[in-house]
Amino acid sequence: MAKMWAGVTGGETAGIADDFNSSIKFDSRMAKQDIRGSMAHAMMLAHAGIITQAESELIIDGLESILEDLESGKLAIDETSEDIHMFVEQELTGRIGDAGKKLHTARSRNDQVALDLRLYLLDESEEILAKIKNLISAVVGKAEEYKSAIMPGYTHLQRAQPVTFGHHLMAYAMMLLRDTERIKECKKRINVSPIGCCALAGTAYDTDRRFEAEELGFGGICLNSIDGVSDRDFAAELLSDIAILMMHLSRFAEEIVLWSSWEFGFISISDLFITGSSIMPQKKNPDMAELVRGKTGRAYGDLFALLTVLKGLPLAYNKDMQEDKESVFDACDTAKACLDVFAGMICGMTAKTENMRKAAETGFINATDLADYLVGKGLPFRDAYKTAGRIVAECMKTGKVLETFALDDYKAFCPKIEEDVFEAVDLDACVTRRKSEGGTSVGSVEAQIAFVKSVILQ
Repeated sequence: MAKMWAGVTGGETAGIADDFNSSIKFDSRMAKQDIRGSMAHAMMLAHAGIITQAESELIIDGLESILEDLESGKLAIDETSEDIHMFVEQELTGRIGDAGKKLHTARSRNDQVALDLRLYLLDESEEILAKIKNLISAVVGKAEEYKSAIMPGYTHLQRAQPVTFGHHLMAYAMMLLRDTERIKECKKRINVSPIGCCALAGTAYDTDRRFEAEELGFGGICLNSIDGVSDRDFAAELLSDIAILMMHLSRFAEEIVLWSSWEFGFISISDLFITGSSIMPQKKNPDMAELVRGKTGRAYGDLFALLTVLKGLPLAYNKDMQEDKESVFDACDTAKACLDVFAGMICGMTAKTENMRKAAETGFINATDLADYLVGKGLPFRDAYKTAGRIVAECMKTGKVLETFALDDYKAFCPKIEEDVFEAVDLDACVTRRKSEGGTSVGSVEAQIAFVKSVILQ
């Protein structure tokens, strides 16, 4: 079959070239956006007097019928078509006749595909934002449940200071909140209409680009027609935001893997989000968390694939840019799937608070509080730090912890130490004293929870 672009060429290409050139198998997922864009274009053409109002209405009715048939399954995508744009136009012309051939007036596939991709990413961004907020709600719910459960906080994967599990979880809520902010900012740059840029130079027709943009809900138009069809920085920016989101999920997933191990024993994952072993009957594998961790590399690859496609392209449109879509689609699909499974996994997660407390009691994570206590007794901080370190070393030799170290033994290191040292090194007291904004005290964690709730409920 001769192509719709037949003219200077015969419109016939080798079968192997058709297969290589075709994008219908993946860009067909933009059918809804393509039809929506075409409806607005038909309205603009009539508004500008380029086609009649009757022709515009006939085109729009035809497009609506195509969309209805696609959504109902009555119409199947013809995978012999070159792309979704040609499929829709051919189907439209087949249904309404010559009026369908007028739809492509004052536009090119170059600005049409840029439009479809922007519309698609606006829809995807909204879905991703909703799923991030759902995950944040799940995290906040667990943080509220365990706002006073003491666990060791870590640096360098070594026990460092006592924190609450709720405080630790809220760190991820804050990261995810920033992920929503980044995607919202990115949406502002996606929300610009390229339609009317045509192939690269604009059009000689007296069009109204702003009318068409407003009909589609865009906040503005691309102000340079070459830029409008030749850049995909908006897509690269969204993929960068997704990569950062996935990095946060991967870090969280890594901790879930660690916490659920026998070595830590801090949490139990719901059986709905684990798998067993084919040979070892005792195994409960955190496969969902591990897959999120693994799929993060995939999202990184999608970003770098797109950046690599774009990095050496001269202006304006080049066919290389057809390679943007699969990376974009895959990154969005990956992020949405990971967010869904993560939210379910967090909702079903149970903390083993006794194990957390026991780990906190045996790691000398209250040593900083002992040093602070000594400062309160008049020692310079560096002297207090050194004295506390020597006391810890002695405890390690004798198999004791700071809470069980005898007062006389304390006094041997510093005569200024009194009975109140035991209150100073008590884990609950250590946590309660951390009242600074953003700290681990229950009141501070409650304030963090209230803040995040106020933001995600906006």
